[in-house]
Amino acid sequence: MSTLANRITQLSPAKLALLSQRLKENNGVEADVQSIPRRDAGAPAALSYAQQRLWFLDQLETGSVLYNIPAATRLRGSLDISVLAATLSEIVRRHEVLRTTFDTIDGRAVPVVAPAQAIDLPFVDLSAVPEPEKEARRLVFVDAVQPFDLTCGPLLRATVIKLDEEDHVILLTMHHIVSDGWSVGVLTREVAALYGAFSNGQASPLAELPIQYSDYAAWEREWLTAEVLEAQLSYWKQQLGGRLPVLELPADRPRPAALTHNGAIHGYALSPELSEQIKAMSRKEGVTLFMLLLAAFKTLLFRYTGQDDVIVGTPIAGRSRVETEKLIGFFVNTLVLRTDLSGNPSFRALLQHVREVVLEAHQHQHIPFEKLVDELHIERTLSHTPIFQIAFNLQNAEPVGLQLPGLRLSGLGGGTSTAKFDLTLDAKESAQNITLSLEYRTDLFDEATIERLLSH
Repeated sequence: MSTLANRITQLSPAKLALLSQRLKENNGVEADVQSIPRRDAGAPAALSYAQQRLWFLDQLETGSVLYNIPAATRLRGSLDISVLAATLSEIVRRHEVLRTTFDTIDGRAVPVVAPAQAIDLPFVDLSAVPEPEKEARRLVFVDAVQPFDLTCGPLLRATVIKLDEEDHVILLTMHHIVSDGWSVGVLTREVAALYGAFSNGQASPLAELPIQYSDYAAWEREWLTAEVLEAQLSYWKQQLGGRLPVLELPADRPRPAALTHNGAIHGYALSPELSEQIKAMSRKEGVTLFMLLLAAFKTLLFRYTGQDDVIVGTPIAGRSRVETEKLIGFFVNTLVLRTDLSGNPSFRALLQHVREVVLEAHQHQHIPFEKLVDELHIERTLSHTPIFQIAFNLQNAEPVGLQLPGLRLSGLGGGTSTAKFDLTLDAKESAQNITLSLEYRTDLFDEATIERLLSH
């Protein structure tokens, strides 16, 4: 069983879903293997549950940049800006969600899809500026903190910055309501395919998408019927019953009545030797690397707070259907992982408990987090986030490398840092080692405190 568990975790979300369907195990509900259909053209469009959550948050805090997804890429070589503009225009044409804005009718959000047209690609020439790279980094920051208007759009913006004839930077920023981390990989692959083809005067090599994000949103609302919803909710009501603790780490300042999203990040790299020992231990104990690192993190939180009821949130791709793998859109959901550390269990005992919690949570992942908050009647407060205040994430997928003919690409530092939670521990697994980074609220913590915590 331990070998099977390790193999299963290497599958993509869609392949995991297919495996679940074939085993006919979908939380007591028979699996539905039908494809997601195209919705009727005349039917009113609806937001997905994930989009509805972000729209609601945007109404609470208009102008927030917390859900901006910025990226800045440096391109050295011969850049054809007209081809780049055509490439991005084709991607926006292919993915309706990138042409979507959100109107409000009778207090309800309604998605509005604009007709496809060539995108605006502003061009900023810094070649005559004394320090063009420094100015480019400033513009990266300015773009990252520029809020989106969900009503007017567009919710994807791109800018080309010229440093000299053979050196450019492209800024590309999307709002989370139309994109997520997986979508960035989809966009990267499509840019590579289209730019390469258009540079050679060829037509698009990409097949038309069988469905659009709006089709998924309509299917999701139809699929999450009372029967399925109750099967999901019964688990979470049991798992999250009783008083939910606020995890209070020793902070440098008292928790204010209303937290801001001001944040910073501190990183730490594990040695290759320690990284390999950790991976070997996960194999020996029959758990995934995610489970092992989560158990270690929860042990640390237990030692720091003295609280034995530890709740941590983690993002999941939310792409449980094959049709969604090539779509740009907002699919990501949040799982809540609650662990009882009372009685000071051994680490191996804790590890097996964490393993069970993680597996069960993934079996009940389909209920949107915001709907879970509503169904559990969680009281909202501006002083902390609902249900959990600490998050953990492991990234072990190979990054999608962007290669364009005649260009050498690299990242450009800059941008801004925000914090959605008190702490978010991000772990990254590579062939060389494991790296850790802590995103933290500067309202609560000083850098020295986070550096010490991360070293522990």
